[in-house]
Amino acid sequence: MGQFDGKVALVTGAARGIGQAIALKMAADGADLALCDLKAEWLEETAGKVKALGRRAECYSVDVSSAAGVDVTVKQIEKDFGKIDILVNNAGITKDGLIMRMSEADWDAVLNVNLKGVFLFTKAAMRGMMKQRSGSIVNIASIIGLIGNPGQANYAASKGAVIAFTKTVAKELSSRNVRCNAVAPGFIRTKMTDALSEEVQQKMLANIPLGRFGAPEDVANVVAFLAGDASGYVTGQVISTCGGMVM
Repeated sequence: MGQFDGKVALVTGAARGIGQAIALKMAADGADLALCDLKAEWLEETAGKVKALGRRAECYSVDVSSAAGVDVTVKQIEKDFGKIDILVNNAGITKDGLIMRMSEADWDAVLNVNLKGVFLFTKAAMRGMMKQRSGSIVNIASIIGLIGNPGQANYAASKGAVIAFTKTVAKELSSRNVRCNAVAPGFIRTKMTDALSEEVQQKMLANIPLGRFGAPEDVANVVAFLAGDASGYVTGQVISTCGGMVM
């Protein structure tokens, strides 16, 4: 028996990396998955892996920054699965640059996906959760939203706002037994970090007390904890998953 048996989890940005790891962890623990990303074909690999674990997976193409698109998608998921028990807002992008050189378009693009997308999916999914008087929302923030980072003003602003949004949602929905928490990953091992020079990687590692980059699965494990009943008395919290970079 898995902790998510009989539950439906919606994961945005589920095609690769952290999003895929979250989806697979949820499936391994018994959940059926509604997988969302900008293009449905990107999700085929994740869906195949979910099905290999014996769980149902459906793919949905959606621009998380489109109010109409998100609303239609959530309604379709509720029609297909009957409900949404868990929402993981993971979709995010970066468009880095120093503030003096950052274009308005790059600022807007990052805020629209990373912040507006979280708002839209939360607003659309919370209606069903409030009606069923149960649900868990987990937002993927970042330690950059806590400490800032040169060249990432737009990303830092979006993730800092996600943290503040999380706390407000937790307060608004607590009376309906719907919880909302956030995970703030640090340096997670991805294709991007693998492409960095050994010198750069060592400099990054020097700031991590545990002495290693995180894996997508490290984040997925914390998300699963926050989504499950074991954290039933936890809401409005931000858990930094960063090897000790932020204490």
